[in-house]
Amino acid sequence: MIRVPLASVLLVVGTGLVVVSAVGLVRLPDAYNRMNALAKAASLGAVGVLLGVLLLLPSPRNAVVLLLATGLQLFTAPLGGYALARAAYRAGTPLSPATWQDELAARGAPPASATGGAPDA
Repeated sequence: MIRVPLASVLLVVGTGLVVVSAVGLVRLPDAYNRMNALAKAASLGAVGVLLGVLLLLPSPRNAVVLLLATGLQLFTAPLGGYALARAAYRAGTPLSPATWQDELAARGAPPASATGGAPDA
């Protein structure tokens, strides 16, 4: 059957994306890049694992639960990553020195690295 090899591929790819996300958490230069890596790679990795489990354990109940979990993961993880990055920006978390564009600076107070110190309260 093709179901087990396809499930194995989905599980390996999903796990690989979670590992890439973990490496990004350690290696990327600032909080904004780290949150981006976590929101994208970890959510897609979790979806890959969930779909792999669905292929290994096919039943109507499992399908409903795992597809609901997949939809919620795809909906909430990017929104949560965006909200955390926005909160970090408003709190004055410094940008990486390699960052050359700050589109939010015109809309509010720049982060601490752009002003040379802590943001005003």
